[in-house]
Amino acid sequence: MEFVEPKVFLIGETRVVEEGLQAYLQHVGTPQWSTDAPSDSEKLCEVYGRLCYRSFEPGLNPNVTRVRKGNANYLGHVLEVGHGSVIEHAVLNFILADVSRVFTHELVRHRAGTAISQESLRFVRLDRLSAYVPSHIKEDEKGLEVFGRTLEHLESVQRELAEAYAIEDEKKFDRKKKLTSAFRRVAPEGLATTIGGSCNFRALRHVIEMRTAPDAEEELRFVFGKVYEAVKDRYTSLMGDYEVEVVDGLPWIRTPHKKV
Repeated sequence: MEFVEPKVFLIGETRVVEEGLQAYLQHVGTPQWSTDAPSDSEKLCEVYGRLCYRSFEPGLNPNVTRVRKGNANYLGHVLEVGHGSVIEHAVLNFILADVSRVFTHELVRHRAGTAISQESLRFVRLDRLSAYVPSHIKEDEKGLEVFGRTLEHLESVQRELAEAYAIEDEKKFDRKKKLTSAFRRVAPEGLATTIGGSCNFRALRHVIEMRTAPDAEEELRFVFGKVYEAVKDRYTSLMGDYEVEVVDGLPWIRTPHKKV
């Protein structure tokens, strides 16, 4: 039995295919266009935004006589006016480790603009349980004792079931899978697990704002505070409009540009 804290790993991001982009810029008549975007993701979002109005430079669209210069300036205006579809094109890939099933049950409610892959406890047999301890439990000696004792008991139940069915000696993987699936039914919802998630920036912003608010569940506030820390300095044009206020020891991440 072990008490753990959730961990956030940013493992992937959108990459621009420069040959294709240059071919398009040549086609539209602005081969010299460039940007100071700090990342490929922000470069891509800027390209899609400018594509909508053919605003790479004055004159490409007869209605456009001047254009905003600079990636931060351009995407800042996109966020300000709520042109959210533009920032759906770039995607980030995360692995969230040592999060509870409580966390994952709430996370998967955010489906728009996301993809989810979760550790399967039908295949991964439990022999040692770990869990995040909420602050209200952690701060109370008696509560923490009950919490830990219960987790230890449920861990022993997993081992007793494994012994009762001699799963270590089982040769057929199909039967192992069925037994593993049966044993997990007496594992706690607070059990630590791993989930992989990919999302576009519009979805990411929405979830960060929703799940760091003071009325959100504590573990989700903790995790998405870490998610924000992982992206805020890497994607400054898309994440630079946020302010952080600490409420009950956790960050509340807010922006005047809600519901982009």
